[in-house]
Amino acid sequence: MEQNKRYHSVRLDVSRCKGCTNCLKHCPTEAIRVRNGRAYIIDERCIDCGECIRICEYHAKIAVTDDLSAIRGFPHAIALPAPSLYGQFKNLKSISPVLDALKALGFDDVFEVARGADIVSRAIHEKLREPGLPKPLISSACPAVVRLIQVRFPDLIPHIVDVRQPMEVAAMIARQVFCRKTGCAPEDVGVFFITPCPAKMTAIRSPIGQKKSAVDGAISMMEIYAQLMPHIDRVLTHPTPTSSTYYGVRWANSSGEASAVCPENSLSVDGIHNVLRVLEEIENNKLNDLVFFEGNACAGGCVGGPLNFENNYVAKNAIRKLSHLCPMEHPVDNVPASMMTKYPLYFDTPIEPNSVMQLDDNLIVAMQKMEKMNAILEGLPGYDCGSCGSPTCRTFAEDIVRGNCSEMDCIHKLKDQLKIMAERMVELAQTKRE
Repeated sequence: MEQNKRYHSVRLDVSRCKGCTNCLKHCPTEAIRVRNGRAYIIDERCIDCGECIRICEYHAKIAVTDDLSAIRGFPHAIALPAPSLYGQFKNLKSISPVLDALKALGFDDVFEVARGADIVSRAIHEKLREPGLPKPLISSACPAVVRLIQVRFPDLIPHIVDVRQPMEVAAMIARQVFCRKTGCAPEDVGVFFITPCPAKMTAIRSPIGQKKSAVDGAISMMEIYAQLMPHIDRVLTHPTPTSSTYYGVRWANSSGEASAVCPENSLSVDGIHNVLRVLEEIENNKLNDLVFFEGNACAGGCVGGPLNFENNYVAKNAIRKLSHLCPMEHPVDNVPASMMTKYPLYFDTPIEPNSVMQLDDNLIVAMQKMEKMNAILEGLPGYDCGSCGSPTCRTFAEDIVRGNCSEMDCIHKLKDQLKIMAERMVELAQTKRE
């Protein structure tokens, strides 16, 4: 997808924005500016992590996902529940009530993404055995982290493991199994992910590492939660069987993936700003002893997604308890080796760097702009107050060089200039009196 035609689930509701600048400081890619009293999101920089959704007290940042009614656009619909969905309900004794509740809402079938996580775990486990790969290998499961690497750490792109996300693997298998069982055509089956975050919606519309997503849409966990609740406590004679394992369900929590893939010499980090700091360490060759790095944009892992209903700590504990009720079979033992070749589990499109941070495509011009930017930066106060509408003095200098604002947008520079003008006016008045 062309850079000027990116899809974003995270959107700005201008009518609610108060121009308060709170969001400026929390965006990991410095994608937000405030101009003329309103925020705006720089399309090329946004990674759809949802941090601005969390921080905006005026609810001016929103996530656009599919409505439940979207499933009626297909003759048949399959639900793909993210493992974090199970953590939204307290005291579950089994995953089956959630699967049955999804069917009660109109889905013809349900395929657990936790099963896709098991398959991906084995695929990554096999990948780690290949010689010559850069270390550490970085998880590709969180699309916000992958996009962060594209924007801010392009040199780390070769470290990203080229295995598709669990929801993609689950979607491929779910459609194939359903069509084989019912005899219907693949194009008549809509596969919908129940998502805890906007980044997954963006990954469906603008895939990473693959030409086309196997998922047809994403429905917010927040939206579907209330509709599921009336069906959760129903006791069915023949509940839907579950295939989730301890390891697959634990993918919902931070470190769940790493424990399934590489329990030793691995590192799990949650929270996009924490991930950013660790990626800096990896880029500076300070963590070469690591074999695998799992980064989660949301605090606590997917249970901390901004589209979840339940508090992330409560959900994390619910997942921990529920996972112990599932079979403890490790993916290496639970997933047949034949699955590694039966489905396209690996990327079919290279991940490209996002060059938005470059000042110009021409290297000489870019260096000239960099010199100008540094000169402007030296003349700025260095407070990083955000009053100018840019998150830092450095980004403000960059915005000036790009022609998006002027130095007088800095209130401190303006104050100094007004002081100089006032002094000159006093001097002029004194001269006239003399």
